[in-house]
Amino acid sequence: MTTKFAAIVLAASALHIPAFAVDSVSVEYGTGNHTDVYRVGAQWNWGKQWWQSNGTHIGGYWDLNLGQWRGNRYQNIPGNHQNITVAGITPVFRFQKDNLQGWYGELGIGANLLSGYYDVGGRRFSTRFQFGDHIGIGYVFSNKVDVGLRYQHFSNASIDSPNPGVNYTVLRVSYPLGK
Repeated sequence: MTTKFAAIVLAASALHIPAFAVDSVSVEYGTGNHTDVYRVGAQWNWGKQWWQSNGTHIGGYWDLNLGQWRGNRYQNIPGNHQNITVAGITPVFRFQKDNLQGWYGELGIGANLLSGYYDVGGRRFSTRFQFGDHIGIGYVFSNKVDVGLRYQHFSNASIDSPNPGVNYTVLRVSYPLGK
């Protein structure tokens, strides 16, 4: 039920309702820990600029995403597969140029809900709730297409044991809507 709700929220948020207008959409592919990650997302810019200096500032955005984790060593058995749907929301801080183009660095930490208990490659989660944090770099082209590379870590912050965590390297492409 939670996955269906997250999908409905993501789809509804893509509508151009002024108070909820999506600023950009993204697609992502990642891999790590015997798992492939596929995600789509919607982003809302905060419209804030902190610590402006020398043509740069810290800004940020909300990232709402829905994804699929496809593990290829379910219960640590070669050839055994596990598919998990993941819905998440993350506030992301970005160090960027004032014109919002060129190179940037970013970091974020958010909340994620998994449709099942991850158990791949000898890493078994004890909770379906996971924090997801990332650090990344990227480049925004003059046409506003954003291409980034992230190192992402998921764990439950020791809410329960075991808490082995998983790590992914993620390629992300974002495209602006309107504006």
